[in-house]
Amino acid sequence: MKTISVVIPVYNEEKGFKKFYTEMLEPELKKLKYNYEVILVNDGSRDKTLEIVQGMADKDSHIKVLAFSRNFGKEVALTAGIREAIGDAILTIDADGQQPPKLIPEFIEKWEQGGEIVIGVRGKYEKHGFIAKLGSKLFYKMLNGMGVKDTVPGSTDFRIIDRCVADEYNKLTEHGRITRGLMDWMGFKKVYIDYIYGNRLAGKPSYNFGKLFNLAIDSFISLSSTPLMIFGWIGAFITIASFILGVFVGIEEFIMGDPIGLKWTGTTCVAIFITFLVGLLLISQAITALYISHIHAEAQGRPLYIIDHKNSRNLKDEGKAKKA
Repeated sequence: MKTISVVIPVYNEEKGFKKFYTEMLEPELKKLKYNYEVILVNDGSRDKTLEIVQGMADKDSHIKVLAFSRNFGKEVALTAGIREAIGDAILTIDADGQQPPKLIPEFIEKWEQGGEIVIGVRGKYEKHGFIAKLGSKLFYKMLNGMGVKDTVPGSTDFRIIDRCVADEYNKLTEHGRITRGLMDWMGFKKVYIDYIYGNRLAGKPSYNFGKLFNLAIDSFISLSSTPLMIFGWIGAFITIASFILGVFVGIEEFIMGDPIGLKWTGTTCVAIFITFLVGLLLISQAITALYISHIHAEAQGRPLYIIDHKNSRNLKDEGKAKKA
């Protein structure tokens, strides 16, 4: 019999996770005609989340706990869970109840019909602020504007991937990663399911504005070289525009004797151009520095994450040091 692996990153979810699992997720998993395993990746929680999931794993052999030694971030947690999964298909879902487990049978049906990546698309929100909605729309518009056409607006990490997709995904080594972008880039057959994005069962979102901003930056840099090219195009435009303006000033001021009365001075012209070009140079250097920082991170060769085996439960290589 085939197995479905469910990967759930958990971070400071002590107030709502047990309710999410027992009342929303587990009933749907028990209805499946497949075996299942649930991989809970504790991403360095600072509350009692680890104790809660350890207790659940001790009572239920379906549950595995993969504990990180510290917080490495959701994208890395998803990667670790997918690497640990043994299933013929892997479902990834958030731990806060905003993504409805009742749609899991529909996801599996699409997978059975040949969908190698079945993606949940956040079509509507139940009760979310204007800023959150606007930020999401701007993110995907900017991503598409930078040439990343494979990612559908509103697509999320609520998805099922086939074993063949997971095996190829596990070969990717970059540190600055966005899971959904990398999977879309891989080019396997994709199927989409719209769903209503719900509200958290408890607690506050771990993804604050700063983390979302950093995720957006990582997405743009890892999935597109357009930011580097933008300033090349701007530089070319400024060079041409500066040449035309210089010719105009020379003719108007020195050949025609300033008939318009603009009273250009050499110092004024030089000051304007130097100030503008220095600002442009600083911005372009900042963009280049972001790419260099990513190159530096890759060149260091550090593991993507570190597993705390003492606090993990039921892993396939439990008790053994595992390279990330």
